[in-house]
Amino acid sequence: MTRSHKLVDKNEAKQGLHVTVTTKCLYHPDRDIEMYCEEHDMVYCLKCIATDHRSCKGVSGLDDLSVSTDQKRETERLKADIMNIQDRLENTDKKTKTNMKCIEEQIEGIASGMVEHIQKLEREALEILDAEYCLVKGDLEKNTSEISKANEEVEQVRSQLQDLDSLETKQQFVQTKLVQQTLNDAVKVFEQIEPKGIQSLHFKENSKLKSLVSSSTCLGSVQKLPESKSMPTSRTYKVRSQKEENIRMKNDKMDPYICDLCQLQDGTIVLTDNNNMRIKRLGVNYNIKDCVHLDSYPTGICCTGNTEVAVKLTKNKVYFISVASSLSKVRDISVTGGRCLGMKYCAGELWVSDVNGVNVYSMAGTLLKSVISDVKNKPMFDSTPHQMAASEGNVFVTDNSDGAVCLTRDGTLKSELRDKRLAEARGVCVSNDGTVFISGCSSHNIMMFDSDGKCLGELVAKDFGLVNPLSLLFDEKRNCFVVACYPDKIIIYYI
Repeated sequence: MTRSHKLVDKNEAKQGLHVTVTTKCLYHPDRDIEMYCEEHDMVYCLKCIATDHRSCKGVSGLDDLSVSTDQKRETERLKADIMNIQDRLENTDKKTKTNMKCIEEQIEGIASGMVEHIQKLEREALEILDAEYCLVKGDLEKNTSEISKANEEVEQVRSQLQDLDSLETKQQFVQTKLVQQTLNDAVKVFEQIEPKGIQSLHFKENSKLKSLVSSSTCLGSVQKLPESKSMPTSRTYKVRSQKEENIRMKNDKMDPYICDLCQLQDGTIVLTDNNNMRIKRLGVNYNIKDCVHLDSYPTGICCTGNTEVAVKLTKNKVYFISVASSLSKVRDISVTGGRCLGMKYCAGELWVSDVNGVNVYSMAGTLLKSVISDVKNKPMFDSTPHQMAASEGNVFVTDNSDGAVCLTRDGTLKSELRDKRLAEARGVCVSNDGTVFISGCSSHNIMMFDSDGKCLGELVAKDFGLVNPLSLLFDEKRNCFVVACYPDKIIIYYI
């Protein structure tokens, strides 16, 4: 039972003396890891080296290896990598579930729509039947009345014929002529009705519709497409109600200035209060739950994990803040463009707005690339980049003009989302069906676009009372938009 265990002296273990503990090989559990292969940058047992790494360069024993005792930086890197891959797995799982839900809703919608259409056709057919029946019924009632009247008259003259022999010859002649006239009138009534015949109603079905439905074997087909080509069910958005929330706290020394906000996966919303150097966490009803004070003025904020946010400061630092049971700083990195509002976490990278473009950093603070101009050296942005949103591998960046640009993850310009009704575009967010929403700070409105740049109309117009929207997010859990407005309030638009 203890063959693969490392046995140590119990007295040494109790006294806390240094004990060398070995780790078993992943591929040969009965052997200790004793060797390091530099070519594969991995540790192995002697059997692995003998069988699979005999020709590799840089193979040495662990005892002969010079290992740095300062493993803190490497540990932090591994923690960041683990956090990144967990986030990516969770995001993939969330997108997969959302995709499955969209397909189910689409199938249900198609079937429901067809049933509703058939029911509509049924109602219309019954209405036509009622109208036709009313016409036929009127004709039949008229015929019935005339036949009944003629029958009564014939019955009367028939009884008169029985008494005809008792009359004088002259009177017999008169009565005979009157009876003949009555018979002639009755025959005339019959002759008027008989050619028409008794009308009856018949329903002739739509053979084309029946053939189409009968020959169909399915509602549609499910296709596997790359994520970038998937087409979720589109929705029509319209504001049904709104409310305002003031995010001032009693101990705020200055009027709040809300620069940016973000939402965690559990629905919690966190925002930056620039004037009071705080980030504030909101509760279920969008009221302030708690806050943490910073040593500089916060501008941008984004979610980087289940319980972590990144906050950009004007002193060109990004603080990573834990938002678990309490708010607390975890670490920080240096960036440029601290005074610009925008920042977004996307697939393990931190996209940060700068004066002329967007800088992309690793979570450890390494500058990976700068997005400033296209392949023809043309400026990518019309003005200073600000807020950002990420969806399906694309990053949308507003540029303080009449809209935003859509960038791929490698920094290539994919499309532009612009409309002259937008002025000083700042806020941007994307709904789960891919609709992009952009707010104009000076135009006091929110416009809708698809990812290819087509304008879908205006969600919130100036006459809604929207003033200076700086940042916005789409709250899927509550089916609403949360808009941070300059200087000190948020507006919730329920849709």
